Amino acid sequence: MDVLELARWQFGITTVYHFLMVPLTIGLSLLVAAMQTAWVRTGDERYYKMTKFWGKLLLINFAMGVVTGIVQEFQFGMAWSAYSRFVGDVFGAPLAMEGLVAFFVESTFLGLWIFGWDKLPKKVHLACAWAFSLATMASAYFILAANSWMQHPVGIEMHDGRPRLTSIWAVLTNNTTLAAFPHTIAGAFAVAATFLVGIGAWHLWKKSDDEGVWRSSLKLGTWVGVVAFGVLAVSGDVQGKLMFEQQPMKMAAAEALCHTEEPAAFSVFAIGDLTRPDCENVKSITVPALLSFLAHNDFTSEVKGIQDLVPLYQEKYGTNYPVDERLGELSGKPIDYVPALPVTYWGFRLMIGFGAISAGLGLLMLWLTRGGRVPQGRWFPITALAGIATPFLANSFGWIFTEMGRQPFVVVPNPSGVDGVWMFTAQAVSASTPGEILTSLIALTATYGLLACVEVYLIRKYVRGGVAGVIPAKTDDGALAFAY
Repeated sequence: MDVLELARWQFGITTVYHFLMVPLTIGLSLLVAAMQTAWVRTGDERYYKMTKFWGKLLLINFAMGVVTGIVQEFQFGMAWSAYSRFVGDVFGAPLAMEGLVAFFVESTFLGLWIFGWDKLPKKVHLACAWAFSLATMASAYFILAANSWMQHPVGIEMHDGRPRLTSIWAVLTNNTTLAAFPHTIAGAFAVAATFLVGIGAWHLWKKSDDEGVWRSSLKLGTWVGVVAFGVLAVSGDVQGKLMFEQQPMKMAAAEALCHTEEPAAFSVFAIGDLTRPDCENVKSITVPALLSFLAHNDFTSEVKGIQDLVPLYQEKYGTNYPVDERLGELSGKPIDYVPALPVTYWGFRLMIGFGAISAGLGLLMLWLTRGGRVPQGRWFPITALAGIATPFLANSFGWIFTEMGRQPFVVVPNPSGVDGVWMFTAQAVSASTPGEILTSLIALTATYGLLACVEVYLIRKYVRGGVAGVIPAKTDDGALAFAY
């Protein structure tokens, strides 16, 4: 493997692993704040127990997310230094904002929440929970603003071959960001909701103490998950329409649409060799005219296919890579503007499919436990716990599709914006040797594997321990020793 391939594998492995923690932290932080709010307002012991139990799992996940997230910062300079120099003048502002929010607001109020149970007034302590959870969302917004700029550059002008920021407001209000943020947050709520449903259903089946805690957690998770899936569908439609406009090749690849159609049919399932950009051996089950509607809100409009888009890309951005020794084997070679069709096509469908499954499983669990019922077969806890993986998989496939679908670009050209603002992925890597990148890839993957074992061990330990493992001991008269 060359440096480019190794660097892409390294970034893919570490980023997908890190993003397993991120949505659970975002979604669970707001749900825990809501649980604590219910306790403060009602004084119901059940909500106190829910806050303590789910809050403990939140803290474990947050700690692992911080550890793995720090690597992302170093990775840009280590393996992608050319990219860092190119985007540095733009990314400095949103990433500085994220750092200030994440490390000052998030960390400060999380610390106050952890250690303030018996030291702060009840409502002040609750405010710390909300400050932490809202700061987590704000942190996500700034990161998405930076990522969305790579998908759709705005608010800059070119100086000496590099983009220079002219409007931070344009970057923060990028229409790509405004579409990606609700979609990402809804995905985070879907992850947290299924987490509640799966663990709550397992404890009900085990006939654990505090049945009210587990039934309330399951119901909360179910309804949050259903609403989240609805938001995902609407925001995903908005994102899709923007992608058809801003990155038509990505969406053509997502549909294996090799030839222009008017109207264009939506491919439900494809059989055949998706590795060829002519799709000659591909047979699809389709819904007539639906893709035209998804692209343009019009059942009759034209949607360009891969074969017609390639010449347009070649005319705008060149037919060959620049002759540059830093590009290695790709120096002066023809540019392949078609992303990996199997990855984009199936990644898009697996994202949607696993998201739908997670919402469906939540409703199934709610129905099966209605009226105090709990199925006794072993299939029930197995289904509930296996369902926890579905929104994680949906999120992962969604990001893989988003990032790999924009290849060969690491910064995608804005078709209606500033000319000349793009960067090929092959131009973005550092001047490292394959051995150096391979060494760091092996080291990081092994470290992340170890951290995964630690997180699974801790989560499993506290899940099995239930409420009793996270709340204070009872007083001599048998009453629960609240922190207040």
